[in-house]
Amino acid sequence: MREIVFALEFRGTAGPVEGSPTRRRSTSRAPSQTLTTVLGPDGIRTRVDGVAGERAMLESRVERFDDGSFVEDGTITYGRAGAVSFVTIGRGTVASSPIAGWTRGAVMWTVTGGDGLFAGAQGLITSNFAVSAQGEVVDHHVARLYLRDP
Repeated sequence: MREIVFALEFRGTAGPVEGSPTRRRSTSRAPSQTLTTVLGPDGIRTRVDGVAGERAMLESRVERFDDGSFVEDGTITYGRAGAVSFVTIGRGTVASSPIAGWTRGAVMWTVTGGDGLFAGAQGLITSNFAVSAQGEVVDHHVARLYLRDP
């Protein structure tokens, strides 16, 4: 097995499933990208730049609970390389944001399967996200995946 660790910024939409007060669906995409973080005496500067390459796509189903927690499952397709499926470890959390009109939350997923280069994948993905009242999603992932040797 080999380990890969990477981060991606996904952007997309989330919204309720018709006829259900607790279920939601989310779809978002992340281009190939570089994330830059520079620490300095005047603070932290960050930047996300798109680069040539394929896109990742996240599709998930969410079940929210009255206490602000949720469970989620779905798939992330990493371009033509393949995809992973995932489920929530325990429950994620959502709360109001200090920025008006937004909520914020976090969740950890375990990889339950994969295909293509991700066949037999194992690992964890953390998601730290914000969602606007209009359903706009900004979602930052850090993944630590274990893949079969080629």
